[in-house]
Amino acid sequence: MNTTASAQPVSGDRLTLDEGAIDAARKSLDDGALTPSYGPWRDDIVKLLNDALATELVCVLRYKRHYFTANGVSSPAIADEFLVHANEESAHADRIAERIVQLGGEPDFSPATLLARSHASYDESENLQAMVRANLVAERIAVETYRQMIVLIGDKDPTTRRMLEDILSDEEEHADELKDWLGH
Repeated sequence: MNTTASAQPVSGDRLTLDEGAIDAARKSLDDGALTPSYGPWRDDIVKLLNDALATELVCVLRYKRHYFTANGVSSPAIADEFLVHANEESAHADRIAERIVQLGGEPDFSPATLLARSHASYDESENLQAMVRANLVAERIAVETYRQMIVLIGDKDPTTRRMLEDILSDEEEHADELKDWLGH
């Protein structure tokens, strides 16, 4: 009985469910949504998500700093956009942390290791254009890391993949908005 397989085609024209995996789902009820079919990938997925969580938290901090310190002719509008992005990144972090818990993991909010685990950097630029540029770089990094995570996870965890695809869409929108601000 293969309890780590998902539904598999049995022949060229028939799809059947893995009855062994369904039977295994009747056991270990304390695991909630985490069934044996998550198999060996759960720990790797939780690690990827914790790194993404660190990235989102660093992005919140960077955007918040830029929001409060932006100055110049265009600064009110751009600062407002920094705050919108900070709040959206915070919502991403919340979604990621919730998914980590659903997978039976522990979300890592430790400030001591946050920057080391983040794919993006913190930035203390004082020039408005440098702030926009730093945030655009971070968004482009987020786009690339989420794209890679989506490919790595594939069909191993469709729920996480869909969440990451949704977050990726937001990150691409952020990058486009920031690119437009570079000309101001």
